Amino acid sequence: MIMYNQGDLIMRVKGKICVVTGGARGIGRCIVETLAREGAEMIFSCDMMEAEYQQNNVRHVMLNVTDRDAVKVLSDHIISEYGRIDVLVNNAGITKDALMRKMSEDQWDAVINVNLKGVFNMTQAMSPIMVKNKKGSIINLSSVVGLFGNVGQTNYAATKGGVIAMAKTWAKELARKGAQVRANCVAPGFIKTPMTENLPEKVIQAMEAQTPLGRMGEPEDIANTVLFLASDESSFITGQTIAVTGGLVM
Repeated sequence: MIMYNQGDLIMRVKGKICVVTGGARGIGRCIVETLAREGAEMIFSCDMMEAEYQQNNVRHVMLNVTDRDAVKVLSDHIISEYGRIDVLVNNAGITKDALMRKMSEDQWDAVINVNLKGVFNMTQAMSPIMVKNKKGSIINLSSVVGLFGNVGQTNYAATKGGVIAMAKTWAKELARKGAQVRANCVAPGFIKTPMTENLPEKVIQAMEAQTPLGRMGEPEDIANTVLFLASDESSFITGQTIAVTGGLVM
C-alpha cells in the first residue's frame, strides 16, 4: 500500500525511466509533460516530428516505430545508460480513412504498420528488460473506435482493437514467471487535439451531443489515466482497457 503524508507533493512516477511514442504533440506531448511533472527520472519522447521541451527530464528521439532496427538501437541505448525501462507508452498512431470498398492497399498498410506493428516492435524490444527486472508497465493507446468500430476506419479500428488484444496477451505472457509486468490500454473518446481543432463546429457539436457528459475530453484526461497506469497505484491492474470517453462507452 502506498501512503502519503498530508501536504506531501505526490510524485507518482518518481525515479522511473519512461518511453513514450508519438510524444511531439497532442495527447502524446501531454503524456510526456505529465510524466515529467510527476517525477520521472527520464522520459524518452519518440516521434517523427521535431520537438523541444522545457523539462530537463525529457529527451527527444527522432524515431520511426516501424523501423525495427532503430527501435532496437534505442532500447539497447536506454538499457546501457539506465539498466531499466519502467514504463512504455505506445501512443504513436496515424489515420488514413476511407470506406472499406475504396481503401487502398497503401492506406491499409500504412496504418497497420504504425499503429499495430509499431506497438509490437516497441514492446518486443523493451519488455525483456522489464521481465528481467521483474517489474514494468506497458500502456497501449487504443480508441473508442477499437471498441465500437467506425464508418470509414476499417484500418484504424483493426489496429485499435488489435492493441487491446495484444495487451491482454502480454498481461498473461510477461507475468508467467512471477514478474510484475503489467499491460493495459487506454481508449480515448472524443478528445480536443490538433487533429480535431479544425473540425467544423457542427461536427464538434454532434460529438458533444453523443457524449453523456456533454463535452469533448482534454488531453489531460488521457494523460492522467496513463499516469495512473504508469504508477504503482495501479500495481494490481493488468490486461484491462480503461475507456476515457465521458460516458460514450459504458
